[in-house]
Amino acid sequence: MQDSTLVLRDIHPGAAPAWWPPAPGWWLVVALVLAAVAAYAWWRGRKRARLRRIVELFDGAVDTASGTAAKVAAMSELMRRAGHLRNPQADKLQGESWLAFLDDGDADSPFVRGPGRLLLEGGYRREVDPRQLAALQTVVRRRFLAWMVK
Repeated sequence: MQDSTLVLRDIHPGAAPAWWPPAPGWWLVVALVLAAVAAYAWWRGRKRARLRRIVELFDGAVDTASGTAAKVAAMSELMRRAGHLRNPQADKLQGESWLAFLDDGDADSPFVRGPGRLLLEGGYRREVDPRQLAALQTVVRRRFLAWMVK
């Protein structure tokens, strides 16, 4: 039997949980995101520092060389080092095969058919045209950085 005098009331939910402080899982998520951002920033900083050192190495070696023939010789030496990193047998290449190796993967062929040909005999000339030297330096620097950054 039911008692009709019994007063029933609706169920009232408790107060909503406060948004602060967050649950421990959210602290873990924030810590992981911050760690990932810090790791990415550290990695990018190291990559930039390495690129800066490589650029300084190239520019310093070429700028400290006295005379145009010495600059060509310095660029040739740097390309030999970079080529050796790419292929250990590359430092044994000479002449056209060396230039073809330097052009590997470049459709423009700046070494076989362009200003890069100066690497073959430019180090042995008394004087090199400054425009040719500037064009060679641009081509060699681009290839050197591409090989050393990878």
